[in-house]
Amino acid sequence: MAVGIKDVAKTAGVSPATVSRVLAGRPVDPAMQARVQAAVKSTGYRPNLAARRLRSQHSNTIGLIVADIRNPFFTEVSRTIERIAAARGLRVIVCNTDEDPAQEAKYLELMQQERVTGIVLAPSRQRVEMAGSLSLDCPVVLIDRALPAAQKDSVLLDNEAMAGLLVEHLHAQGHRHLAGLFGAESSTGIERRAGFERAAQRLGMTTEAIAVPHAPGEAEHAVANLLRGPTRPDALVASNGVMLLTILRALRSLDLTVPGDIALAGFDNNDWMEFVGDGLTVIEQPVEEIGRTAMTMLLDRFDYPDAAVRKVVLTGRLVTRGSSASPSVAEFAGSMP
Repeated sequence: MAVGIKDVAKTAGVSPATVSRVLAGRPVDPAMQARVQAAVKSTGYRPNLAARRLRSQHSNTIGLIVADIRNPFFTEVSRTIERIAAARGLRVIVCNTDEDPAQEAKYLELMQQERVTGIVLAPSRQRVEMAGSLSLDCPVVLIDRALPAAQKDSVLLDNEAMAGLLVEHLHAQGHRHLAGLFGAESSTGIERRAGFERAAQRLGMTTEAIAVPHAPGEAEHAVANLLRGPTRPDALVASNGVMLLTILRALRSLDLTVPGDIALAGFDNNDWMEFVGDGLTVIEQPVEEIGRTAMTMLLDRFDYPDAAVRKVVLTGRLVTRGSSASPSVAEFAGSMP
């Protein structure tokens, strides 16, 4: 015999309505939620998702649309969102746009067709710049990027300030000529480039900023052209972890060392970065906090659909390692036997 909500309610000692609230991810007393979840497990209850979907017109599914699944930033954010969603009885559909606005539009249409309960979206640069409409039938929370007008809840890093902090650190290390590589299709890259250039100008540093298209080989080509030019920069700045790895590969192909020949710093603090030489200097993003905040905002929006739109801007942490060493330190290290 199939186990129903009434069976779970009887086992947990609560009402069927309470069981429904827990299964739908609605807030209930933590102790009561634990009893319901234990009863679901002990009874072997499996929700009839098709019937629930017909009744509610929603699928109890979260749509998560990220810009670049290769980027560990989005991987870690996705893990946090999936973990919280699972605890609330919600499934997650993950889609990757590769910064392509046409692909983004297709996935948003798919979310509509699937009648998802809510969407977490890293919007494309084009949608951000055009303040693209998001007229959807469910709540939407934006991560990593926000629309200019207060249209949707959003959580992101203070990109300009964090890029400025990185430039200030490189200046303090004695570097005076910087070159930066920033994603051409990402509004995040544009914001970091703006912070990079503004801080360098304030400190009297010379810079070269390169917008790198989101396509195979583009970053390697940009680095090679930059370093084969008449004047080599003192330090390179990368706008994300994927770009950092690309730069390292390009430097190796040119037989250049970090920081002996050129200093290097960037964004994201992936596990491998501490093992490159004496480690890479980076801005560490509060990845788990971004994912947790996004899900909290989405769940709140389920319960309070008419609440004021919120924008949460978080700060990162400068992690200083050997890749940004001052020219004198790098020269000394390079001369050691």
